[in-house]
Amino acid sequence: MRIGLLTEGGYPYVGGEGGVWCDRLVRGLDIHEFDVYAFSTGQAQEDAGWVELPPQVARVRTAPLWTAEEDGVVHGRRARRRFTEHYGDLAAALCAAAEPGTAAEPRTAEADRFATALHGLAELARDEGGLVAALRSERAVRALERACRAPGARRTARDARVADLLTVADHLERALRPLSLDWYEEDGLGAVDLCHAASGGVTALPGLLAHHFFGVPLLVTEYGVRLRTHYLTRPDASPAVRSLLAAFHGLLTAVTYRAASFLVPGNVHARRWQERCGADRAKLRTIHPGMDAAPFARVGEDTGEFRDEPEQPGPHTLVWIGRVEPAKDLVSLLHAFAGVRAAEPGTRLRIVGRASGPEGEAYLGHCRALAAQLFPDEADGPHAVGQNPVSFEQLGGPGAESTADVHAGATVTVLSSVVEGFPAGLIEAMLCGRATVSTDVGAVVEVIGGTGLVVPPRNPRALAEACVSLLRDPERRARLGAAARARALELFSVEQNVTAFHGLYLETVARTPVRRPVLGGAGDPLPFAAPAEAHVPGHWTEPTPRAVPAWAAETPEPVTETIR
Repeated sequence: MRIGLLTEGGYPYVGGEGGVWCDRLVRGLDIHEFDVYAFSTGQAQEDAGWVELPPQVARVRTAPLWTAEEDGVVHGRRARRRFTEHYGDLAAALCAAAEPGTAAEPRTAEADRFATALHGLAELARDEGGLVAALRSERAVRALERACRAPGARRTARDARVADLLTVADHLERALRPLSLDWYEEDGLGAVDLCHAASGGVTALPGLLAHHFFGVPLLVTEYGVRLRTHYLTRPDASPAVRSLLAAFHGLLTAVTYRAASFLVPGNVHARRWQERCGADRAKLRTIHPGMDAAPFARVGEDTGEFRDEPEQPGPHTLVWIGRVEPAKDLVSLLHAFAGVRAAEPGTRLRIVGRASGPEGEAYLGHCRALAAQLFPDEADGPHAVGQNPVSFEQLGGPGAESTADVHAGATVTVLSSVVEGFPAGLIEAMLCGRATVSTDVGAVVEVIGGTGLVVPPRNPRALAEACVSLLRDPERRARLGAAARARALELFSVEQNVTAFHGLYLETVARTPVRRPVLGGAGDPLPFAAPAEAHVPGHWTEPTPRAVPAWAAETPEPVTETIR
């Protein structure tokens, strides 16, 4: 089978989201052939290069989403008319779409209009050679303005100012850049048996177009729902900008979900979001991400089993590991640790991780200052590490050469996030056989099961009490750690992930009509090589009850008279 793997900001580049998972999937399914179609997110990512690709990757085609050069395409009058019509219909669908978060979102008529306009733009781009200049033109802005001022447009759209229209038009130009690519040819995405998008949103757009042009089945995996991310971004933008962009991504998601053969959420939390965004339950197949257990085997096998001998004396250590950013709520963790120190004075806290961007750097500085303020007798300043019970470290330093080394020195691993998708760091702690205390966010409860303690987010007192209860009960820690490791090995291994996707690939292709003729040894088509399709998708194929005359529905009278 030939798989077209669609990625954004990850595989095959060295760094990026989802790159490790895609690499494990491709290497695990070496019986298939993969064509990778990847979007890059920046020049630095492209300069870093690719990971070493296995032989089953037959071809890699990349395109930048962060920039687009002028293609030099000059549209004639007819092409400009077609662009104005399709772009205007797309904009009208955005302005008429229901407000995000309402029960009517997205309505079928608007989704149909959006899909028709999107396909029209894609066909125009393929006919004319691209839409880069057209999407950046004043014609696009004016079409968006007419849609916002048209009767029936939402109030937030009617209130859009010129600056808002320019912002939305710029965002649409970036999001619609995949339309101008040369991937949609018979020897490109038209040659694959299945398109597998590693995430939703713009990443799945090439698969959506391959389905439109060639009937290629589409499989969409979402370990984090992109539509939810768009709802949470641009908090400082005007209501008109937020509303129009949310409508665009909502309609794109609805059209993608409708065209996809299967949708693969990575957890129940993502599945609920997909259902809320209009996904058909019959298409949903939950497949948990796979984690490589080998790097954690040494630590997990040494400490993952229940032991009767007493624990070695020494100070307790709480460990937090991850990206330093406000969503991780390290402030609540530090306040909780103050309560832990009051109950268990010798306890230490290790915060291991790098800051995520400029916002993360500022947040890290704030946390350092707060640690010095909460423990004034043990710290000389916000950057002191001597006797401070809180240490801020990075992976690769002494005692933190790897994630397994960090967990090896942990008594309890803590997760304090207020926003979390699928907590991969929590699974690493489970593979190391560590008891955990986590906040009830995202897919945490689904991952932990009954093998750890879960407390409400933004509740330092509850977090402290849970940590203290485990610190004072070594036998309970050992039992929970052993159970956590067994659960992680059973549910979150690479093997179960790869096996599940292999079965889903076969099921998807088995349900898809044959698109190309089967050729014999001489290269001639073989008649009747593919069986006729017994089912054509669509509501018109469902049997309808035949109208029965009233006289036929009544109980018939006997035709002969009974003789007595």
